Amino acid sequence: MAKHPSVQSRAALVLHVEPKSRQARTLRDAEARLEEAVGLTAAIHLDVVWSGIAPLARAIPATLLGSGKVEEIAALARAHQPEIVMVNAALSPVQQRNLEKAWGTKVLDRTALILEIFGERAQTREGRLQVELAHLSYQRSRLVRSWTHLERQRGGFGFLGGPGESQIESDRRLIAERIVRIKAELEKVKRTRALGRSARKKVPFPVVALVGYTNAGKSTLFNRLTESGVLAKDLLFATLDPTMRGVKLPKGTRIILSDTVGFISDLPTELIAAFRATLEEVLAADVIVHVRDAAHDETEAQKADVLKVLEELGVPPDRPMLEVLNKIDLLEPDQAAGLLARRGQTIAVSALTGAGVPALLDAFEAGVTRGNITLSLKLDAADGGALAFAYRHAQVLERRDRAGKISLSLRIHPDDLGRFQNRFAEKIMLDQTAMG
Repeated sequence: MAKHPSVQSRAALVLHVEPKSRQARTLRDAEARLEEAVGLTAAIHLDVVWSGIAPLARAIPATLLGSGKVEEIAALARAHQPEIVMVNAALSPVQQRNLEKAWGTKVLDRTALILEIFGERAQTREGRLQVELAHLSYQRSRLVRSWTHLERQRGGFGFLGGPGESQIESDRRLIAERIVRIKAELEKVKRTRALGRSARKKVPFPVVALVGYTNAGKSTLFNRLTESGVLAKDLLFATLDPTMRGVKLPKGTRIILSDTVGFISDLPTELIAAFRATLEEVLAADVIVHVRDAAHDETEAQKADVLKVLEELGVPPDRPMLEVLNKIDLLEPDQAAGLLARRGQTIAVSALTGAGVPALLDAFEAGVTRGNITLSLKLDAADGGALAFAYRHAQVLERRDRAGKISLSLRIHPDDLGRFQNRFAEKIMLDQTAMG
């Protein structure tokens, strides 16, 4: 899905800055971070012609990097003539400006690069608004040298465009006005989502939300479970716009499964704030499913990053969470078999092959029915309205038809007990042993 098919080659240099304060970390950790930065850069259709690691003992206010490293990259820039240099760190506006002057090319820091990727990938109007808000919040704190046009409709938001220089004060005013308008539009989205959640609670369909590090395989798993065609690629941030589908579990429970944007280490604060409306689906989920890439060298570090973002979003620590170790097809057979044999709150699966999926669906069922109430209901066979009500508002576990009567064994959410008691009075009988 290249956005620039007419451009044959767009060279980039990638430099990962590794603070020496992280001495406890291994070299492999720095290399993994560099590999991720290269993947992020390639995601916006740039050809990475050089990549390297810059150990940082002390941050230099003017350039972040020491003069020796700045000159080293300048020589590489003269040799390769890159379109950008991606610095995998957070740069201040002054540092970015000085490095661009020293290297003679555009410089993107980690936040700017992730914003550019999000700008290209967002498909829905809501997603584009969220990305634009994040970009504006980031841009407001910097010189607006890269701004071109506030109202343009394109994938990215100006980091890789022309200089577009204009009066700074005028641009700041326009940016502030646009931020106000976007926030108002997103507030409408928030209210619409709240109404949707309220309507679903009346049905009620519990929500199961997939979260995880970017490229952990959430969308592939989502497609496997829902038989839908959500974009699923071996690509960082392949999914940005949230997708929801209904799923019927093996024992008849109906759920709404939600696929969400992937998380990443050092996720820009602008993005966390901008995507809060979308991620409210996670906050409201009955069960959160943390999908992990079991075959990734940094799977434990990625887990920590995801849990940190969930905490920043305000997810309560006691929220039911199921851990899914995905991509076991990439592990050694013995290791995969051992993970598949495990039970509990960690389920091993391969979204690609389907291995472990039945156990995962059982775990979904156990998670969403926790605390539900089982009751018996006897109806006249001719009372179609009452029968339809029971099927609409409860999970039918068992049905017996005999002599003009229908006996149902139902499982309902505790919040729905009142409406059943009001409608059916003496016709229902609670099964006190089936609580939980």
